[in-house]
Amino acid sequence: MRPMRLDLDGFTVFRAATTIDFTDADFFALVGPTGSGKSTVLDAICFALYGTVPRWGGTRGLANALAPSAAEARVRLVFESAGDRYVATRVVRRDSRGNVKTSGAGLQLMPPGFDPAKLDTGLSPEDLGEVLAGTVAEMEDAVLTAVGLPYEQFTSCVLLPQGQFADFLHARPAKRQEILVNLLGLGVYEQVREKAGTRASQAEAKFEVVNQTLTGLTDIDDAILDEVSVRVEQMRELATAVTAAVPERAAAHTAAREAGAALTALDTDLSVLDAVRAPAGVAEVARAVATAQTDADEATTVVALAEEREEKLRGELTAAGDESALRLLLRAYDDRAGLAGEAETVRAAVAAAQAGHAAATAELAAAQAAAERAEADLAAAFQAHEQAKATDLAVALREPLHDGATCPVCEQTVAQVPAIPAEAAVSAAVAAGKAARAASETAKAIVAQRDGAVRERERELVAARVRQEQLDERLAALRTQLADAPEPAALHQAVAEHGRLRQELEESAAAVRAGRDEARRARAAVDTAQERLRTTWRAFDATRDGLARFGPPATDREDVAAAWTTLTDWAAAEVARRRSERADRVAAVSAAEAQVAAVEVRIGGLLEAAGVPATDDPGRDTAVALERAEAQLREVTRRREQAGELREQRATYEREAQVARALAGHLRANNFERWLLTEALDLLVDGASRILRELSSDQYDLVHDKGEFFVVDHHDAGLRRGVRTLSGGETFQASLALALALAEQLAGMSTTAASLESIVLDEGFGTLDTATLDTVAATLENLAARGDRMVGVVTHVPALAERIPVRFEVRKDARSARIERTGR
Repeated sequence: MRPMRLDLDGFTVFRAATTIDFTDADFFALVGPTGSGKSTVLDAICFALYGTVPRWGGTRGLANALAPSAAEARVRLVFESAGDRYVATRVVRRDSRGNVKTSGAGLQLMPPGFDPAKLDTGLSPEDLGEVLAGTVAEMEDAVLTAVGLPYEQFTSCVLLPQGQFADFLHARPAKRQEILVNLLGLGVYEQVREKAGTRASQAEAKFEVVNQTLTGLTDIDDAILDEVSVRVEQMRELATAVTAAVPERAAAHTAAREAGAALTALDTDLSVLDAVRAPAGVAEVARAVATAQTDADEATTVVALAEEREEKLRGELTAAGDESALRLLLRAYDDRAGLAGEAETVRAAVAAAQAGHAAATAELAAAQAAAERAEADLAAAFQAHEQAKATDLAVALREPLHDGATCPVCEQTVAQVPAIPAEAAVSAAVAAGKAARAASETAKAIVAQRDGAVRERERELVAARVRQEQLDERLAALRTQLADAPEPAALHQAVAEHGRLRQELEESAAAVRAGRDEARRARAAVDTAQERLRTTWRAFDATRDGLARFGPPATDREDVAAAWTTLTDWAAAEVARRRSERADRVAAVSAAEAQVAAVEVRIGGLLEAAGVPATDDPGRDTAVALERAEAQLREVTRRREQAGELREQRATYEREAQVARALAGHLRANNFERWLLTEALDLLVDGASRILRELSSDQYDLVHDKGEFFVVDHHDAGLRRGVRTLSGGETFQASLALALALAEQLAGMSTTAASLESIVLDEGFGTLDTATLDTVAATLENLAARGDRMVGVVTHVPALAERIPVRFEVRKDARSARIERTGR
């Protein structure tokens, strides 16, 4: 895995958006003051890939990803691995309740030749290539496939945290064993031991279950199998015998049923023929029809005579004229006499109304004249009141005057002031005015009263005249109507004749209705008698049809009584003939039943001998017994086969338990782990020695003896020295060689094809002296010069940083950390 570009926004100290371009940085250093955020760059790379950082202590430290007071953090890493280019992205957000969660994660395979600089142009996620993971859950497998290392091995092979590889060099054998167990994953063998113990327990438990099941399988020996097989053969023989006897049994039963059916049929015929009886009163049915028809004919004749008389009276009544017209003429004579008297009364009323109207008109005229006089008196009173006000005003002007004073109105000298009246003139004028007003209003009220009386008299006069005109018109019409009419006496005689004829007509109509009712009753009696006759014939036909299979004789359809006599005589003869046949049929039934009993006894003996309960169906009984015997044989066979399978399973579980117990026992001993650690340490020291020779220009080899590390100094005649005697620079070279060898060893043990294309050392170099620091710098230069991986260093030591060609300077202000690239 080789990083190419890292974008940060809101991630820990990088609150502002920041981009680091590693494209051509084969050997680089992250420099800056302590606490400026150098290690945070490595944290961002690790977080983009795995969602956690070693310094956070797992995913629970996710809140550390957010810059202070920031609500969102974004990290995007572009990297190469095994020739392919990928982009990994993670987004962390803080919700309204303060909880920090990963809200987005993704890994995409970028198109070949894609330039990471294009990310600054605002490309959408769809433009970045094939999506390999789109959720947090999908990221782990996708990153493992792309990088080739899980999180633990990545932080031991690619990003090397501060101080861990020197500790491994100086650790005691027990501590080094613990580190190797953790780093090389040898703890998996303890898991294997535990799983082996669990599998042994499971196999033993299954062994017990199978053993108990096998113990419960009884009655499966050879004797039981032979016994069941013999029973099956016996049931097959029984089935064969019963099958042969069943047709004979069926034939006997059929013969018995047929004989019984013949006897039953004969008895049924006897019952049917013996039940033939003529209905009671059949001889009177025909006579009742004739009698009812005679009565109906007589009633029809009576109705015809009554209808003829009724029609004659109607003609006479029509010839006598219209009775209504005669009565109208009589009423017109009566109306004329009444209207004449009423007309005289109305004329007198008209004259009286005229006289009253004239008197009321005269009284109205007198009242109107009196009202006019009262109105004039009121106007005069108003005029007097105005004069009185002027007089009182003049009197008021006199009061301040004295003889010889100047008049305020005419401005002339008043020789003598007139005397002032004792009472005011206005008071007298007001009283006179009130009296005049009251008289005027009284006169007006009288005028209104007289005017109402005139109008009332006028309405009475008009009404009387209208009534007189109406009476005159009606009298004229009656005179015209009665001009050619007969005299009243002749009219009364004609009306009386009409009454007589109408009375006789009503009596005749009643006679017609009574005759018709009697005729209807007579016809109903005929219908009833005929229906009774038809019912008698239907009963006869039904009885004869019920005897059709016996061949009844032909009958006379004109006389129902004779037909019934013929049929009953024939039925009696048939009953006598069939009764003579019954004894033979009874004997045939007895013989058939005896044959059935003999067959049943023989079949019952076969079933009893075989121990099979007998029922009404021996064929089914033997089939059921055979099926049960065969089912028992199949069950015994199945149980024997099951027992064989269980024995094999028991043996298998026993072997599995023994193997698992043996494996757990071997793994429980320390010899196996010690052997594995010795082999791993041999491989590790061989690889580290090869790397150390390269880093030290063939001066040093690394060896181990009984768990302790030594270096062989070829510049000092192959002197073997303990690693604790090494200088700082020599210690760094040996530790770096071990770290690189350990990284390669871990990659070799990985289940995926790891691509170790970069290594970043986050190591504290500030405690090294100048000579050692020079050795460290030379070692790193040699490591970078090998060209097989990108080399990165995190340091705040200027002397070391100046020897590295590419530097990323990390600075931090009050708002955010920033990165600036310097060097080549």
